[in-house]
Amino acid sequence: MVNQDFCVEESVLPPHSLEGKFSEAMYNAFWDQLKEQLSSSPPNFNRVLELLREIKEMLMSLLLPHQNRLRNEIEEALDMVLLKQEAEHGALDIYSLSSYILSLITLLCAPSRDEAVQKLESITDPVDLLRGIFHVLGLMKMDMVNYTIQSLRSYLQEHSIQYERAKFQELLDNQPSLLDYTTKWLTKAAADLSMPSMSVSDSPSTSCSPPICLTNNSEHLSSTMVLYQGYLNLLLWDPANNEFPETLLMDRTRLQEMEFQLIQLTVLASVLLVARSFSGNILINSPDFVAKLKCITTTLMDEFNAKPEETMLSVSEQVSQEIHKGLHDIGHTSLSMENTSSLIGQIQNIAMKENCVRSVIDQRIRLFLKCCLARGLKESMLDFPGGLILIKEELVELGWKFVNLMRHNQQVFGPYYTEILKNIIPSDQP
Repeated sequence: MVNQDFCVEESVLPPHSLEGKFSEAMYNAFWDQLKEQLSSSPPNFNRVLELLREIKEMLMSLLLPHQNRLRNEIEEALDMVLLKQEAEHGALDIYSLSSYILSLITLLCAPSRDEAVQKLESITDPVDLLRGIFHVLGLMKMDMVNYTIQSLRSYLQEHSIQYERAKFQELLDNQPSLLDYTTKWLTKAAADLSMPSMSVSDSPSTSCSPPICLTNNSEHLSSTMVLYQGYLNLLLWDPANNEFPETLLMDRTRLQEMEFQLIQLTVLASVLLVARSFSGNILINSPDFVAKLKCITTTLMDEFNAKPEETMLSVSEQVSQEIHKGLHDIGHTSLSMENTSSLIGQIQNIAMKENCVRSVIDQRIRLFLKCCLARGLKESMLDFPGGLILIKEELVELGWKFVNLMRHNQQVFGPYYTEILKNIIPSDQP
């Protein structure tokens, strides 16, 4: 599985899923059978030979072209014909072979795997040792793949950009109206920027002045900012609207996932902001307390889109209980019935889109994402919005994914956007 960092990562199935349970059962069955075969009298080495053959192939795949001496050494030490003969005579020394393989792993592994290799050195059971070796070799193969991908990353990305653009041009040649929805999308983005909107500085006290690059001003309308506004509008897309821009259809599923993450973060930050006003600085400055509130909110958010009122009722009750418990644990007076009722009511009201706290937080998050597009994530973090500090880690992750996806889209379809925007933005504009 390739993640958003353009790296292959270990695929971990949900432990309670049917697929996860089946895979784990089959994996354990192999090692149980191996242990059973070695414990029999005389030992049965069939499974061990299969495993050694695969381990040999994995070791060979980790070698660089110039490592001929090591390749010959492995070929000699793990000669499968010889090992099969030893197995037939009951003379196969599994422990010595495992020790040799472990020494090779130590030589070939990346520094990041040193700790995992050191743990293997303390294992005495031959089956457990082989199991550990096989797992670490799998990680090392993944490291090698990632090294290769990173070495070719710039080439792969450039090739991907050219390939996607060429394929889209073929479709456009056969269907000239293919950019109609894209044109509507950019036209709306330009109109949004031309309309006066409430500045963040006009919002309640949780806000601060927006970066200069994000202020709306029709006199300084630029094609780049129109495009960025269009990208942000994708995170507000009505599912019933089928006029999705053609240039972003391939990314629609990922954008929908990001939209839900944005809603989650908006609600989460709103809940934390309300909770802070009732719990006091001591509790809200405790990482453990904040982590509990985050866990409560995110766990209950799965059905928020379908049942917002019910979801926030559950969140409000559990957050209230956690605040009462936290205040009690630090020896502070619990909330009065009046304050408890107010706390629960304010959190429940977050279910409404027009809720004041939620609206402010939503605006702040979108401004941050827009700033990330305009200035880059690193520079935007230097001016991180107040009121969002408690979700900084989660918001930065979302910003990184969003910016990377949109930057790639801009690189692929930039020439088309430029031509469309020439007809949208007045000629006297930049």
